Amino acid sequence: MKRTASAKRNSSASGTSTSRKAAKRRTFAVCVRNEGYEASLERNKIYAVVADDDARRDGDLRVIDESGEDYLFSADRFVAIEVPAAVKNSLLKRA
Repeated sequence: MKRTASAKRNSSASGTSTSRKAAKRRTFAVCVRNEGYEASLERNKIYAVVADDDARRDGDLRVIDESGEDYLFSADRFVAIEVPAAVKNSLLKRA
């Protein structure tokens, strides 16, 4: 897990963007591999993904954890998924 100084600055206390437009663009991924991060990641759990081009270029993915904070993990631990609108709304309420 990699935490960056900009991560706290880029996320609100609830872990969701204050912009409705940004929330509508939010993507999701399922954790498929959590070895070494069992306390931080749950296999088969859906995580909200925060867009981060620098992280993506480095092979990482920024996801929002249970505390509402965003952290970097290796992208190969996740598979991106499309979710129906009702599921997206439910997930964003949790995030």
